[in-house]
Amino acid sequence: METEDKSQETSPLTSEGMWWGTLGSVRPFPNFHPERDVAVLHTALEKKDVNTIVRIITNRSNVQRRSIALAYKNLSQKELDASLKKVLSGDLQSLILGLMMIPEQFEAHRLRKAMEGAGTDEETLLEILCTRTPQQLSDIRAAYNQEYKRDLERDLTSETSGDFSKLIVALLKKENGPGIIDQDITSLSEELKNKKPAADIWIKMLTTRNPDYLRIVLEKLEFERGQTAEDTLEGHFKGVLSGDLKKGLKTLVQCIQNQYLFLAQRIQSKKAPVVQGVMVAHSEEDLLRVRVAYLQSTGTSLYTALQVSTHAHTDLYQQSSPSFSYSCKILICFFLNRSSLKVNSSRVCWLYVVQKIRINAVCVLAQMINIYVYTVKTFHSF
Repeated sequence: METEDKSQETSPLTSEGMWWGTLGSVRPFPNFHPERDVAVLHTALEKKDVNTIVRIITNRSNVQRRSIALAYKNLSQKELDASLKKVLSGDLQSLILGLMMIPEQFEAHRLRKAMEGAGTDEETLLEILCTRTPQQLSDIRAAYNQEYKRDLERDLTSETSGDFSKLIVALLKKENGPGIIDQDITSLSEELKNKKPAADIWIKMLTTRNPDYLRIVLEKLEFERGQTAEDTLEGHFKGVLSGDLKKGLKTLVQCIQNQYLFLAQRIQSKKAPVVQGVMVAHSEEDLLRVRVAYLQSTGTSLYTALQVSTHAHTDLYQQSSPSFSYSCKILICFFLNRSSLKVNSSRVCWLYVVQKIRINAVCVLAQMINIYVYTVKTFHSF
């Protein structure tokens, strides 16, 4: 039975089992049978067969893993997470348990970890709050409350201060509302003339407008000033007390302009919690786009970068426990499978082209509507 399972898992995924509408690296396993997986896992847990545990968990989608957890509990009357904790340890345990969480629960877990202990991990807070949509943040907030019996907004407020705290709370409650481009550009331009920065104007605009709309506003502002938006913020918020706020606004601008490049740069830190967090959180959503951004920004594929880090024993896992070297190998084999790279890259290009066509079509339609309205108004004026 075990031999049969291995042969199935090493076979390429059929189109029937793929999510062609997403840009994630992880796909549902074809011919999925949770009861069969539970039987194999139960034996592996008793024998402490880590390789088999990893092979099963990392070859299933998040929904399939939850089905396995439910079937395991029905069979053994035990929680699968508790059984995994007894067999695994270190970063490998963190990675596998992270994969067992539903997406909003995993992000809630990362937020809680970022606020635990003596210091606050502002970078992780900003990463999650800046890259997630209003609906996703609402789900994360609910998951946080359910998991920890705490209010996320209250915890974020207690861990931050001043204008930075206002930004963090605004991000948690952000909206994708409309705006008027010329008015918003004028508003920002006028604010930049002030010697004392008015943080509220930036916070309100960057957290209440649609990201596509904000990209246009920032592009026009950059053209008008002859420098990038990040450089503009760097020069404007240069006071000693503006450090966290400036970092927060620059991070938000980076995510608005290209969140995949921002996530790729986060991975370049080579810190175990960051690499695992980004890759697990985006594995079924848009990790392929992060990989493309990583390649474009570094000239090296993410697969190669992690492979080199594993062999060279760089700080990718030296900053954490030794078990991360094994976790890193799992990331390479699981999230960055070379056998699927050619198919996935083609899919990235194809979906990117489709997205561009749709955007251009909307722009053309909007122009036609404007021309029609102008023509009707002109006709009636006569």
